Amino acid sequence: MRIIDLHCYPGTQTWIDAQGPYVEALATYWKRNWVGKPEDEVVAEFAAAGVDACLVALDLETTVATPPCTNEYVHGMWKRHPDRIIQCWGALEPAKGEIAIRQARRAVRELGFMGFHFHPIMQHFAVNDTRYYPLFEEIASLGAAVMIDVGTTGMGAGLPGGMGARIRHAHPAAIDDLAADFPKLKIIMAHPGWPWVDETTAVALHKGNVYWEMSGWAPRHFPGNLKVDIRGRLQDKIMFGSDYPSLPYARILKEWQELDYSDAVMEKVMHGNAARVLGL
Repeated sequence: MRIIDLHCYPGTQTWIDAQGPYVEALATYWKRNWVGKPEDEVVAEFAAAGVDACLVALDLETTVATPPCTNEYVHGMWKRHPDRIIQCWGALEPAKGEIAIRQARRAVRELGFMGFHFHPIMQHFAVNDTRYYPLFEEIASLGAAVMIDVGTTGMGAGLPGGMGARIRHAHPAAIDDLAADFPKLKIIMAHPGWPWVDETTAVALHKGNVYWEMSGWAPRHFPGNLKVDIRGRLQDKIMFGSDYPSLPYARILKEWQELDYSDAVMEKVMHGNAARVLGL
């Protein structure tokens, strides 16, 4: 079965460096060393798992002053490994204003990106903050999609004050507002949305332009109601994502199989919904 992984970070030292002060906290959160790998090793892990990877850039420059893992960087990896990397999510810092708008145009028109990823907690903003609506207006006009983290994060977890980040910025209510205000914008919610899983489910069901990928969690830890809804009323909304390199592919894929969904549901989750919605 084809597997489209919508949420893969580059896993290299350039990506590690972009995380700045959060690296040590992430190593504690994931209970292992948080270090970069050579690019060829990363791509070999995609190949061994049999996934078609969508890379995610990272820009936290305005909040932690680290050099970003740029759109150009992930584009380079894509073009060097087109047999295994099939698309990219660009990174934009809304606080950069007009610069971010120009970056969005270049990423879509010149680099060919399908859309942009936002990390509201770490970027210190909520997607329904109307100060940043000009950026979302530009993205919508470009016909691009957005992938937005929902729920808590391991970045900053356990640090005093969470390094100033606020979990509430990733509440699904913000995505509900964004979807209502931009009905033609395709929105992919990233991660299971804990501790607001039921509210995230409500947004996915109510908004026709909102979808949901399950990266960053081992499937056996999905809440019970979510496991039931994936095989039922959410089956046309759910997409596969890993949050690579957060969890090993062997574990993630094994635990998806252990959920014992029908082949029809698994085909939708693993590739069908992403192919239909995002043209992959």
